[in-house]
Amino acid sequence: MLQVVQNIWNVPDLRKRVLFTLAMLAIYRLGNHVPTPGINPQALIDFFEQNRGNWFGLVDMFSGGNLAKVTVFALGIMPYISASIILQLLTVVWPYLEKLSKEGELGRRKITQWTRYGTVLLSVIQSSAIAVYLERTTVSNQFQIVENPGLAFKVMTVLTLTTGTAFIMWLGEQITERGIGNGMSLIIFAGIVVGFPRGVLDTFFMIQRGELGLLTSLVLLAGMVLVVGAIVFVERGQRRIPVQYAKRVVGRRVYGGQTTHLPLRVNTGGVIPVIFASSIIAFPQTIASFFQTSGEWMQTVAEQLRWGMPLYNLLYVTFIIFFCYFYTAIVFNPDDVAENMRKYGGFVPGIRPGKRTAEYIDHILGRITFGGAIYLALVAILPEFLISGFKVAPIPLIGAPLDMFLSENNLGWITEGLNIRFYFGGTSLLIIVGVAMDTVSQVEAQLIMRHYDGFTGKGGKRVRGRR
Repeated sequence: MLQVVQNIWNVPDLRKRVLFTLAMLAIYRLGNHVPTPGINPQALIDFFEQNRGNWFGLVDMFSGGNLAKVTVFALGIMPYISASIILQLLTVVWPYLEKLSKEGELGRRKITQWTRYGTVLLSVIQSSAIAVYLERTTVSNQFQIVENPGLAFKVMTVLTLTTGTAFIMWLGEQITERGIGNGMSLIIFAGIVVGFPRGVLDTFFMIQRGELGLLTSLVLLAGMVLVVGAIVFVERGQRRIPVQYAKRVVGRRVYGGQTTHLPLRVNTGGVIPVIFASSIIAFPQTIASFFQTSGEWMQTVAEQLRWGMPLYNLLYVTFIIFFCYFYTAIVFNPDDVAENMRKYGGFVPGIRPGKRTAEYIDHILGRITFGGAIYLALVAILPEFLISGFKVAPIPLIGAPLDMFLSENNLGWITEGLNIRFYFGGTSLLIIVGVAMDTVSQVEAQLIMRHYDGFTGKGGKRVRGRR
């Protein structure tokens, strides 16, 4: 590893890219100390301490603690991701966008420009909702979070948070263009890992106070290592379909005749299905929280969709599986792949080219996508269990007896959780591992291109990223 770091430092262009990336991430972290004007800091801290285990705690974790302080970067990069997802979905249903996406660099620039406009629009909407919600919120000690509510505070909050999101978007684009790795992914990565030291210290203090047993801590550590290993294994997992190319004679040259393979990733959708599912489930709870005058039915729905509730777990898993298939259908078209193979004389041994090949690829893709969807659902549901457990009492007919049985047999931790801030769980863990693998693969490619050994050393297999 030390040799790899030395090799990176010996390549001037790579050294500049790494230092530039670190500088941009440092600027992003400086925004964590620039609060939005008009906020009572102590009341805000008390509020988030009370809501650490719900949707607000989850969003705060992804923003790197910016939301809990309502800093200039409180919205994080999520508006940009939402705008990108919306345009990606519109590309499938809107022929103009589909045509634009196939026009090369010019079309991509146009879509990127629309993504920026969408980011600003979503930032204005979300920052307005946050301003209204903060004005109406009072913590348990009767302190108002906003010291001087009114139109001036709303306008200042909207301008501050929208400008902060636009600046983060610019930072991410600069990192992608002049640094190492995908800028937006690295910003999310930095926002998540910054809470890891605090999580380690909190766990250590809980062990000292006797709130968490040493054996439980070791089991938690072993479980974290196993989950990380499983994510790396699945993210690199592929189903390779053998492809044979027929020989073609063009003039005096002979083309084709080689055997290769078509790699199908087990988790084609990446972390996108989990983000989609989380957004849809959080929508009713968010609406009910922002508008306290909502009806009783909205409050009931929001209560049933809290972490650990049976309806939440059922819908969460269902949406993840659905969006895994939906997003895979968007990014991978078996008909186009089969047609391209046929044009260049390629075929799958034993399968007729054209429609039969497309059906064969689609059949295999559907099977491995199901395995990838189950894997995503299991990893995504882990932090909810550790934080708040699985509430079984609301289950019809068997809920109450099952809850009583668990309580009488010292199994209450199943329904109450372990009260642990498990930072490397769920969506955060998927992002961390995926971004790390992608960044390492890019650095390794740069080193190998300049005849240096990568992270795997001489003769080692290259580390594959998410792309």
